Amino acid sequence: MPNLPPSAAQAWENKEKLVIFTTVDSAGTPNSIYVVFVKKYAEDRFVIADNYFSKTRANIHSGSRGALLYITAGRQAYQVKGRINYVTEGEIFNDMKRWNNPAFPGGGAAVLHVEEVYCGAEKLL
Repeated sequence: MPNLPPSAAQAWENKEKLVIFTTVDSAGTPNSIYVVFVKKYAEDRFVIADNYFSKTRANIHSGSRGALLYITAGRQAYQVKGRINYVTEGEIFNDMKRWNNPAFPGGGAAVLHVEEVYCGAEKLL
């Protein structure tokens, strides 16, 4: 599995708080949501806490690929695309429960696997 390029990894460390997570339904209709509780997990995955997913969870379960869009304080936009799996137990789920705000349910975790990375229109991976 590909790793996040160093420039995109560094940008992640300097990102604004809000991140946009996009999935698509079985008809190809996109659904984008803001997420705050998201973490880079190793260099090849991102984990997004499921705190009230509805359409997003349904899209993931129907096989949607996804994208994370984040922007740095310097206004550089990065997009990471890849396949998604959903977990409700195991190491990744337990890790998410440690960093997710306990005031939110965290009923599962979406795991986005890095396959493509862009900085603006430039393809990095």
